[in-house]
Amino acid sequence: MQFSGGNRRKLRLAGDQKSACYPHSLQFYLEPPSENISLIEFENMAIDRLKLLKTVENLGVSYVKGTEQYQSKLEAEIRKLKFSYRENLEDEYEPRRKDHISHFILRLAYCQSEDLRRWFIQQEMDLLRFRFSILPKDKIQNFLKDSHLQFEAISDEEKNHREQDIIASSLSLSGTQLGLESVYKIPFTDALDLFRGRRVYLEDGFAYVPLKDIVAIILNEFRAKLSKALALTARTLPAVQSDERLQPLLNHLSHSYTGQDFSVQGNAGKISLDQIDSLSITSFPPCMRQLHKALRENHHLRHGGRMQYGLFLKGIGLTLEQALQFWKREFIRGKMDPDKFDRGYSYNIRHSFGKEGKRTDYTPYSCMKIILTNPPGQGDYHGCPFRHSDPELLKQKLQSYKISPQGISQILDLVKGTHYQVACQKYFEMIHNVDDCGFSLNHPNQFFVESQRILNGGKDIKKESSQLEMPHTKPSVQKPKGASSALASLNSSLDTDMEDLEAYFSQ
Repeated sequence: MQFSGGNRRKLRLAGDQKSACYPHSLQFYLEPPSENISLIEFENMAIDRLKLLKTVENLGVSYVKGTEQYQSKLEAEIRKLKFSYRENLEDEYEPRRKDHISHFILRLAYCQSEDLRRWFIQQEMDLLRFRFSILPKDKIQNFLKDSHLQFEAISDEEKNHREQDIIASSLSLSGTQLGLESVYKIPFTDALDLFRGRRVYLEDGFAYVPLKDIVAIILNEFRAKLSKALALTARTLPAVQSDERLQPLLNHLSHSYTGQDFSVQGNAGKISLDQIDSLSITSFPPCMRQLHKALRENHHLRHGGRMQYGLFLKGIGLTLEQALQFWKREFIRGKMDPDKFDRGYSYNIRHSFGKEGKRTDYTPYSCMKIILTNPPGQGDYHGCPFRHSDPELLKQKLQSYKISPQGISQILDLVKGTHYQVACQKYFEMIHNVDDCGFSLNHPNQFFVESQRILNGGKDIKKESSQLEMPHTKPSVQKPKGASSALASLNSSLDTDMEDLEAYFSQ
């Protein structure tokens, strides 16, 4: 894959050639893309793929995989993001091309650590499982062949000949069901999991696997191939990162936030200082609730806590003047001299509002940034309680928040499965007494906005933005020269003309 500037060459294919490139709505991603794409297209594809995989993750823990509700919600999200999902649809070339290229882009971002690789593989497997479940039966054999899987559907005559043996080896399969279902003859070594569970019929070194069981084998093959590919990608990553246009984007893509932009203070001044105590109980996520409690009790927070909480308060509507008053009043209660606060702390607050130093207007931290960066140490209160708290301490904290024992058990199960954002989303649903909050939680300020929307009867107006949060800063300069500032400028002006952007990045 190449990423060009001004002279971008895009493949133009006839109808038959397009079909040959992407014959199916799903694939094993065996061949990397070879065409040139622009940096703006690179970024947009990556964001959309990340949104899709995060939806796959959230739906996977909120619903039983394969149920009608799970299938319909995932199909709606795929359709909205314009990815491929069904066979025999018209104009499928662009969605399939997008699916192909975006997968390989995220490989670059998610090959960098074991945790990232594990998360990426799991979501891609769940996405493949969904697509295979809606693949027409007459397309399955061609898909297996194109994926280099030596799985062959046996004839009805062979199936009838071995009917009793196959039924005896598959406990949930009756004779009537077998008559309607395809059976695949595959090498014995590809069905070891079924063999260990004594759930497959073996003959002459081959396993005879019904369609309902072939999915697990296909997913295992996909996992093995993708895991090996990610390891190879990690080895070659330094060569890709040497491109100064890509390095900042790849470094932050795995930690990125893809939802509403809370740096735009459209609600500045709508929150009074007297409201913060009550809002911390009704509408703050646990990470901010514990910071507020620690500040009130200790009258001080360390730098990590001040940054995380201060930017959150800025995002919910505190003005610079309110923020200075809020922090100064609290620190003075801790016996700090007012002059010392003015000399040592007020500058940092003005700096976070873009009024000092480089005039960088810092944005509130997303869940991914809080979870993956700057873990709290002894005496710190920042971080994510679901990620950084001991399970017993988290349980006590949830009990103090009046969460039911059943709810606490559900949350702890999600935490045990490392679904920290979904655990916070479950907490949101419990304190607001809703069965389904209707959104995927990705940001503490999103938690606050959605909470206020429910408590105020839906009157709060939400400003939508699809920008990618980069290093959590928003430069106010208009013509940045470095690679990092170029990408930040790109994020703050997604509506810039494509040709101008390409010319800019090619300089």
